[in-house]
Amino acid sequence: MYVDYEHDNGVSFLIQCCSDNEDLFEGYDSIVGDSSFLAKLEDVELQMRQCQDQQTPNACEDDLSDSILAEDFRDSPPRALPSSQLEFQKAVMTPHKSPSRGAHNTSTPDLMNPRPAVKHSDLTANKPPPKARRSMKEHLKKMLIDNAATSSTVSKTVQQKEAVMTEEMSFAMQAMESISAEQDLGPFFDLPSKVKDLILRLKGIQDLYEWQKTCLNLDSVQQRRNLIYSLPTSGGKTLVAEILIFKELLCRKKDALLILPYISLVQEKVRGLSSFGIELDFMVEEYAGSKGRFPPVKRRNKNSLYVTTIEKGHSLVNSLIENDRLDNIGLVVVDELHMLGDGSRGAILEMTLSKILYMSKSTQIIGMSATLGNVGDLQTFLNAENYTNDFRPVELKEYVKIKDSIYEVDPREETCFSFSRLLDFKYSSGMQKMDPDHIVALATEVIPQQSCLIFCATKKNCENLAGMICKYLNKEFLKHKKAEKTTLLGELKSSGNGSLCPVLQKTVPFGLAYHHSGLTSDERKLVEEAYSSGVLCLLTCTSTLAAGINLPARRVILRSPYVATEFLKRSQYKQMVGRAGRAGIDAMGESILILQDKDINMAKKLLSAPMEKCYSNLLHDGGRGLLSLVLSLIGLKEAQVISADVNNQTILRITRIGIIGNICSSIDLSYCDLLYQDLSKGLEGLLLNSFLHLVYLVTPYDMVNQCKPDWMIYFRQFTNLSAAEQKMATAVGVPESFVARKAAGQSVRKSVDVVVVNRLYLALVLYSLLKETNLWDVSDRFQLTRGFVQTLLSSASAFGSSVLHFTEELEEFWAYKALLSELTRRLTYCVQAELIPLMEVAGVMEHRAKQLYNAGYKTLAHLANADPQILVQTIEKLSKRQANQIIASAKMLIKEKAEALQEEVDDLLMLPSDIPSFASQSNK
Repeated sequence: MYVDYEHDNGVSFLIQCCSDNEDLFEGYDSIVGDSSFLAKLEDVELQMRQCQDQQTPNACEDDLSDSILAEDFRDSPPRALPSSQLEFQKAVMTPHKSPSRGAHNTSTPDLMNPRPAVKHSDLTANKPPPKARRSMKEHLKKMLIDNAATSSTVSKTVQQKEAVMTEEMSFAMQAMESISAEQDLGPFFDLPSKVKDLILRLKGIQDLYEWQKTCLNLDSVQQRRNLIYSLPTSGGKTLVAEILIFKELLCRKKDALLILPYISLVQEKVRGLSSFGIELDFMVEEYAGSKGRFPPVKRRNKNSLYVTTIEKGHSLVNSLIENDRLDNIGLVVVDELHMLGDGSRGAILEMTLSKILYMSKSTQIIGMSATLGNVGDLQTFLNAENYTNDFRPVELKEYVKIKDSIYEVDPREETCFSFSRLLDFKYSSGMQKMDPDHIVALATEVIPQQSCLIFCATKKNCENLAGMICKYLNKEFLKHKKAEKTTLLGELKSSGNGSLCPVLQKTVPFGLAYHHSGLTSDERKLVEEAYSSGVLCLLTCTSTLAAGINLPARRVILRSPYVATEFLKRSQYKQMVGRAGRAGIDAMGESILILQDKDINMAKKLLSAPMEKCYSNLLHDGGRGLLSLVLSLIGLKEAQVISADVNNQTILRITRIGIIGNICSSIDLSYCDLLYQDLSKGLEGLLLNSFLHLVYLVTPYDMVNQCKPDWMIYFRQFTNLSAAEQKMATAVGVPESFVARKAAGQSVRKSVDVVVVNRLYLALVLYSLLKETNLWDVSDRFQLTRGFVQTLLSSASAFGSSVLHFTEELEEFWAYKALLSELTRRLTYCVQAELIPLMEVAGVMEHRAKQLYNAGYKTLAHLANADPQILVQTIEKLSKRQANQIIASAKMLIKEKAEALQEEVDDLLMLPSDIPSFASQSNK
């Protein structure tokens, strides 16, 4: 502590005294152990007296500053001094500035504001008669002796003062750290430098492209105006969006919404951004399929990034509007903005953006896309500015192949093509017949050392082409990464519970595979990882790969200019060829479109045409989107119906069911009444000793027409049902007699509802999955592709979640709430119960969950506290990057659940603002 000591001549000194357990003179036995110290002290006092006698105060001050207070401490090595002396030296030698505020409102001693300097004239004026005085040496001796004689017991008052001082110092340190953190907002596009370090560590990106820097420094970005930016595929659009999201979360302390077109992209993004969330202290919440809370948890101390599909994003915005919380969203980012022109999904996206534009003027909207035609129209709709650049990190060269010649695409040429080279190949007559388009020759120019994607018109084409290529590959291909391919086959078999696709069994040893929606989620994940790591060198795929996860290649081949039976659109073509060229790996990428003579003229128009224009889809399908928008605005009390009748004909009828289905559950308007009827009828005789009845109620209406029943299979499955289940089937409208007559090929006199019949068939598929959880066995039993069964399961879990929200809003359906909650959870994962906690982690499929569980990681807590190095060593084919993402996702989930529980606790403990008081009661 410090003692203010005033010498007889009026000069004040701040002397730091040692604490009870600290020896000011370290190893000395007494204060006279070092006579030089006391001698110098007497010299200083003598000099001061001489100064006073000579009336030269300035010289006195200079001599004092050069005396022992400076000399001894400067010359002594710091390590030789006890802590109290070091602090004293620091106090004396460091000039202090007065704090700007709060100087008199603290219990901390005012060390930073010593008494004002005393003028010499003030010292001598009105000076009282001198007293007999002791020397400074004697003063110091007396003080030390008194201190030594004083009891070391510290009073409670002193302890309390010290406690208060410690607390205030701690608070001050936190405040300084906070100020320091705020001052760091700037080095990296107004973000803390830590963000740049994380981008390097987690993404491997050391510096931004010039276009990215330009875009981030645009006036529209700085002033938070709406913006549309478009660049070619693989140009780096996503990183710009992520930096803007970080700015919103960290600098403006607002929530952000990221809308992506597919569930797989949502899961990939949640997995990738969870690490940033853990490091930068924000939440990353997944809204896809059956996941997501409506309304979201209201967090007081943290901001959230909501990563959503188009449909879930609409539901989320509705719930925020309904709860008057839309202004909490500071930024909305839409990836693949051209999806506005994609039928009913485009209508949903347009409704979402329209509501945000109308109801939250402070929310910034950022749209990005590689394929935009009428940008001006979109600018008008979003009231946005536009930034466009043709940058690609890797040069792309586009070619077409006609017969055995390769032509470079050059729209400036009159013919649109310029001759490049002849294709060098040696085919036998048999091989020429099997591969008339010379795909094997084109592929083997780059594989196995480099990668190749071949886009096909149909799923069946993908499988057939992969098998055909393998027939004509050199046996040397089998040796390339043989061990890794053997491991991959084992994992594929394990993911199918012992079943393995015969096509993959044949193609994987050569480094080939197919990729389309017919694969299960586990298979697709394993194939993608194997391709990204170089174990697989060639994928035959459908156009969905181009719109989904980023899997670039050295060469992209378009098997034909068709998607199914439709000729390619310019945007589809650009998305496919945009996958050519791997940044950081290839010097260039190339695409080759294979043409037949009949397609040449159409192809020329395709290659020279501008991008297709994006139009509103609110009038799609009979104007269903527009009706839905009007209905939701009325339900959200943001609009009123002026007139519902025209010429005495009702054109718009607003019902409670329609409003609840559309706003709270995002159920298609055409299904709301039907769902209400089914749920009401179900209450009359709900089957509770089996899941079948509930499964039927959550079987998606929109998948009914995608599957025609096999009547013999239908009959076998029907007869295997219990008596109660058969009775339930009859109650919904499918009696056994009907199924038996159809299976026997007999005519049916009594009409039945085809929708109900087909829906029950799909419900039997789902019911079998719930009982067995083996997707392969169920697919074989019903003679359906495993990809279709997987899609049915995902759709049912998402629709089940919507039905659950629907029943929560209608009091008459209270009985369904608990039942549907458990069913939706089972449909979401459809695995053994012990694997469900692990599969909650974004991107962890059944196969990976089994690996983790068998390795001892049985809970989220196990994963969240795992060592990534041990995880990599324990789990086959798991990279360190994947391990870190899994751990970060698990931590984020635990954090999210804990935060939600804490918010509930805080709400319970919060003092209500409207508690009746004595005054309020007396006024009544």
